[in-house]
Amino acid sequence: MRINIPGFSYSSWVAMVVVLVSWLPGKLEAEGPVSKTALKEAVSRGSKLIVGMQENLGAKGSPSSEWPYEGVYRVRSPGKRRGMIPIGYRVGGTAICSWALLKTPGYRSSKSAQAAVKRGRDFIVAALKEPLMSPGFNSTYDVRGWGHAYALQFLLEARGSGKLGSRRAYDQHIRGLVATIEKTEIARVGGWNYSRRGGATRSSPPSTFMTAPTLQALFAAAAQGFKVDPDVVDRALDSLEDARLDSGAFQYSTYPRSKTGKGFEDVPGAVGRMPVCEVTLYLAGRGKVERIRSSLEAFFEHWGELEKRRKKTGTHEPPYMIAPYYFFFAHYYAAQAIELLPMKLRASYRQRLYKLLWKVRELDGGWNDRVFERSKNYSTAMTILAILQPGLDKPPAWKQK
Repeated sequence: MRINIPGFSYSSWVAMVVVLVSWLPGKLEAEGPVSKTALKEAVSRGSKLIVGMQENLGAKGSPSSEWPYEGVYRVRSPGKRRGMIPIGYRVGGTAICSWALLKTPGYRSSKSAQAAVKRGRDFIVAALKEPLMSPGFNSTYDVRGWGHAYALQFLLEARGSGKLGSRRAYDQHIRGLVATIEKTEIARVGGWNYSRRGGATRSSPPSTFMTAPTLQALFAAAAQGFKVDPDVVDRALDSLEDARLDSGAFQYSTYPRSKTGKGFEDVPGAVGRMPVCEVTLYLAGRGKVERIRSSLEAFFEHWGELEKRRKKTGTHEPPYMIAPYYFFFAHYYAAQAIELLPMKLRASYRQRLYKLLWKVRELDGGWNDRVFERSKNYSTAMTILAILQPGLDKPPAWKQK
């Protein structure tokens, strides 16, 4: 139906609407508290967006089965001018997106989500046989460890959910991933890092950013009855503790003899990893709720520094050496940390987090912290997992036998 106003043509109405839309911000920001209805709508809309972004980077004609994470790092591919997204990023991104969809409340009633997750699972299982997903480390920079950690996390979630076939079907793959992670710990000092000075065999500083989520995956494996080497876990936990500064910040890479408190090590430069480090230590009996709360306060206080680097080119930029890829990683683990606070505090902290997420939500209902459109799949998945945290099981504690 058209509304007729004397002297105002239909084309004039269209022109006015175009002008008004052009004034709208490129994001969906919340006014006031984010309601349960808004959260539910965001998860539903975001999950549909993720399903639609599944793609195929493998052989021509193969079904869309993966959600590759895209960063600046590439690996050489014979016969191609441009490098390929490394298999570790492809596996890690697919695992995170599959995990988010599996946890979405509407998963059981969505045939498209179920089919997409099954294809994602099959891609992950097949990709684990790739040479660059085997135990090892190539040269001085290798991201396969991200694939190992999040593939393990997702396969454990799939096994425990009962939504994706027999539990036994996952056991071999889970045992293989645990063994691979244990074999790829950094020699002598423990922990993990995607950037190592001497390759696979020489000692090198572990990354707190990578070690903490890898430990959480191992804790989850142990909780489901899989054997995990306690010495590997203890060395990695020691590396996290050694990286903590008196300010509450964590070094990016553990240099216990050289703590400057500047750049990477200043609190604004560390807030993207402080919650995940504190939660991981707490789960192993080496932390306190007060430290978790302090890490969250630091995250909220210095959130603006993370936002400055969101959707920017490059990686670590001064003064705090923050990279864009910290952004939604940080929000997911902040959401995890909130659920370990005393019950009376959680609601207010959740709203603080939701308000920040809504500040950067895009018009299509998704989220993205990179300049690459493809990385919207990962960012939206991490956000969905953050929103769903209150209704999910708490991360398993490490119980050494």
